[in-house]
Amino acid sequence: MSAYGIILCGTDGSDSSFRAVDRAAQLAAATGARLLLASAYSPMPERERARTADRLGDLAYKVQGSTPADDALRAARERAVAAGASDIEQVAIEGDAVDVISKVAKDRAVDLVVIGNRGLNSLAGRLLGSVPANLSHRSPCDVLIVHTTDGK
Repeated sequence: MSAYGIILCGTDGSDSSFRAVDRAAQLAAATGARLLLASAYSPMPERERARTADRLGDLAYKVQGSTPADDALRAARERAVAAGASDIEQVAIEGDAVDVISKVAKDRAVDLVVIGNRGLNSLAGRLLGSVPANLSHRSPCDVLIVHTTDGK
């Protein structure tokens, strides 16, 4: 049995977060761990939802009833399966990314959180704190920060 029985990977649907999903899925496949994919989201304000529906009609969402978080999780799951993970769960929760990921890690007794490094070296990240940096301080378990950017 691996020291990491449950691996949590946060994703927002970005290329950077999908590279973290790939790494988390490879690790889960190699160790037999369960992979928990999580996406934090902010609800679309009613006014914006109405404008989007007026503008796009039935095409407002790619899949009936789906949200951007649901779409990100579906794509992340496909990538995780392609990387060899087989025991996969998904969860979308309203809230700030750091709050959501640290709460899910605590509530689900996660052993390892995997997150991409995007934002660690930006000016905004240095002034306001980035998701990976803040999560490394607030997570109740080990955190693996995956190098997902090419330094540009």
